[in-house]
Amino acid sequence: MSANGHDKKIEIPAIISVRDFAQIVDISPIQVIKKLMSNGVMASINQTIDYDTAAIIAEELGFEASLESQEIPAAEEAGEVPIWRQMIADEDDAALTPRPPVVTILGHVDHGKTSLLDAIRNADVATGEVGGITQHIGAYQVELKGRTITFLDTPGHAAFTAMRARGAQGADIVILVVAADDGVMPQTKEAMAHALAARVPIVVALNKIDKANANPDRVKQQLGENNLVSDEWGGNTMIIPVSAKQHQGIEDLLEAVLLVADNTDIRANDSGAVIGTVIEAELDKTKGPVATLLVQNGTLQAGDIVVAGTVHGRLRAMFDFRGRKVQKAGPSFPVSVMGLNDLPAAGDVFRVVESEREARQIVLERQEAIKNAATTQKKATLEELFARYKAGEAKELNLILKADVQGSLEPIVGELSNLSQGEIKVNVLYAETGNVSENDVMLASASDAIIVGFSIQAEVAARRLADAEGVSIRLYDIIYRLTEDIDKALKGMLAPEFVEKVIGKANVLQVFSLNKGAKIAGCRVSEGEIRRNARVRLYRGKDIVFEGEVSSLRHEKDDVREMRQGFECGIGLKNFNDILIGDVIESFVMEKVKSE
Repeated sequence: MSANGHDKKIEIPAIISVRDFAQIVDISPIQVIKKLMSNGVMASINQTIDYDTAAIIAEELGFEASLESQEIPAAEEAGEVPIWRQMIADEDDAALTPRPPVVTILGHVDHGKTSLLDAIRNADVATGEVGGITQHIGAYQVELKGRTITFLDTPGHAAFTAMRARGAQGADIVILVVAADDGVMPQTKEAMAHALAARVPIVVALNKIDKANANPDRVKQQLGENNLVSDEWGGNTMIIPVSAKQHQGIEDLLEAVLLVADNTDIRANDSGAVIGTVIEAELDKTKGPVATLLVQNGTLQAGDIVVAGTVHGRLRAMFDFRGRKVQKAGPSFPVSVMGLNDLPAAGDVFRVVESEREARQIVLERQEAIKNAATTQKKATLEELFARYKAGEAKELNLILKADVQGSLEPIVGELSNLSQGEIKVNVLYAETGNVSENDVMLASASDAIIVGFSIQAEVAARRLADAEGVSIRLYDIIYRLTEDIDKALKGMLAPEFVEKVIGKANVLQVFSLNKGAKIAGCRVSEGEIRRNARVRLYRGKDIVFEGEVSSLRHEKDDVREMRQGFECGIGLKNFNDILIGDVIESFVMEKVKSE
């Protein structure tokens, strides 16, 4: 028991701001800051503290603290179906077996992505050859303790999202590289936004730990502030210290990837329909079009007829990432192929079909669909997105926010978060300073998001891409107009709220029997009116013995739509005949509540 004589139980996350902690314990932030200072911790109202520090302060204030659960629901539980499962929707779950995880590496420039890829491949190509890491086929495999991991050598998060925008699976797991001496940088946040938007698990490689000025704890705190809380601090993100240069921690990193894969539903049917993703393609002077394909279901074989986007062809030859000729490739296996009639786009989904005639027909239909889409394409405007939400197609509004300075971002994000209405959640996928770029547009396109900006402009290239991708960019100079637009639209998104309104009552004075056992209640309307198209309840004393619809409403010999107070009428109840003299029939309607 504390000095104040009453302990209260509270839950505290692994990382929390001083302001939020003050709200939980319901005292002034100034008092919290004073308590922190008395414990040797200097923190302002907007700075964060870890769980251990918060728990000590909470105990001094008379609270019993426990760590808030950081468990994130699986994609299916959150209403999201993984892209790989959408790609093979026709496959029976019982036929699916685990396949090797597909991993891509993202992060800020100069934080060591290429060096880490080099260390993982255990071959010093990063410094020895121009473009060495992508010299083979854009993907490769490594083995650890008898298990295989496939790595994609994608150029960065833009390519990762471009794949997702085309409905392909960019990767099953993302390794986010963060330098221990530099911390979370703008491109780090951008990469995180792309991975989180794709709902892909993230493993953090805390690189350059061998450097004298490395500060892992500071970087972990920065990651926690960006929703990647270390598992050491009660979160669910594995943060592995590595040194790509010294080849330290590489095996630990690969083991972490396999552990995440074991907890992630990554499966395929190696005997099922052959489907996968185009990783990259190039025109070779001697070989013609050469494409790298990543098989994600079924088994691809030399001689198969493949359709990828608007490209098709019979595979003449296949090569693995070491350049060896292979005859077949199973799930998560990357191969370089020859035989396509043109270059497919990176991120196109490919399939195997029965005949070249079928392949040509599919390509013709797709080319026609592209022409039609070009003339009828509509932007993903606020109004159209909200119409989809009204129709129940989605319950989350995805936004990408750009602002002129950091000081503008924080209040806008706070205001937007407060706008969530009931089931409708405002999800700020990415918030950063600077003008709207092509990367922002790609993220918006892949995530069905709109871009909102404050006191910034959209780059010319970004505007062109937005027009091509059908992405809406809305720019504002006044914060309240930005939040007001979102707020108004959100209220339109919400499912209408209805309340019951009683419009009349009638007393049963007599009961008349008709043919086939049907009965009619002879009534006098005592209050309001009885309507033919309204719903009714039949009361017997205080008990409700029937609720449903009116089958007939008659005045003398005429069918009527309504009968007002003081008049007598005959009321038939739909599929109900147990009517007694003295019962009361109540008529009511459901009215939509108007938004304020």
